[in-house]
Amino acid sequence: MRSYDILSAGGALFGGSLVVAGIIIQGGDLNAFWNPAGLMITVGGSLGALMVNFRMAEMKTVLQVTRKVFIREEESVLDLHARFVTLAQKARREGLLVLEDELDEIKDPFFRNGLQMVIDGFEPDNIRNILNAELSSLEARHELGQNLFRTWGSLSPAFGMIGTLIGLVMMLAELDDPSAIGPGMAVALLTTFYGVLLANLIFNPIAGKLAIYSDEEVRMKEIILEALLALQSGINPRLLQEQIKSYFSPQEKKLLEEANKRSEEEEDELIDV
Repeated sequence: MRSYDILSAGGALFGGSLVVAGIIIQGGDLNAFWNPAGLMITVGGSLGALMVNFRMAEMKTVLQVTRKVFIREEESVLDLHARFVTLAQKARREGLLVLEDELDEIKDPFFRNGLQMVIDGFEPDNIRNILNAELSSLEARHELGQNLFRTWGSLSPAFGMIGTLIGLVMMLAELDDPSAIGPGMAVALLTTFYGVLLANLIFNPIAGKLAIYSDEEVRMKEIILEALLALQSGINPRLLQEQIKSYFSPQEKKLLEEANKRSEEEEDELIDV
């Protein structure tokens, strides 16, 4: 299921809008805050340093990782709960081999690979070890994306300070020419402004959001792992349902109760008809 994180884009726009509004309220001229040279120093310089810090393969993931902040492809925990209950019921009636028909409907490679191992009769310890290794690799990839934006967030203010030094040098070199002091002062102040704004409104928040999404995805994978092993053991579907619910937050449990209530009401309506 595709979901869109409006809060991330909305938060950045909201924060940026308030900064602009604050400038206008103070009677400032927005044109005075536009300096292409300062942006080149701050954004271009920090991006160049990022390229030095990371390898090409890791740099290619920047756009992919950024996309995950705003657009996500994932199965909800409630859908996962319902899917496993269905699998358990089917396996209890017809055996594990019949679950092979369900593989094509599972898009998550982690889930699909684990279910395939269950169907093939792998030992539970082997399944756990293999899936835990995949989970560790997943966490390492997620950590890389977070580190990339944290690093960018630390570099942009630093290059803002470099721009400040450049502006000061320009001013000192042209003290005898009052017309040259303005451009030098603009570069000196605006590069620091750009660097701090980008770090605290864009780069560091993206790293924080990626960390939240990583924790959530790892939790989902852990639920899948434990549910697969329970499924292999021939667990009662009702017991599996309760086992999965133990991983739910209070809010998710409430949503599940509401979904079950709606389902019961729909069944009652069909009976009445």
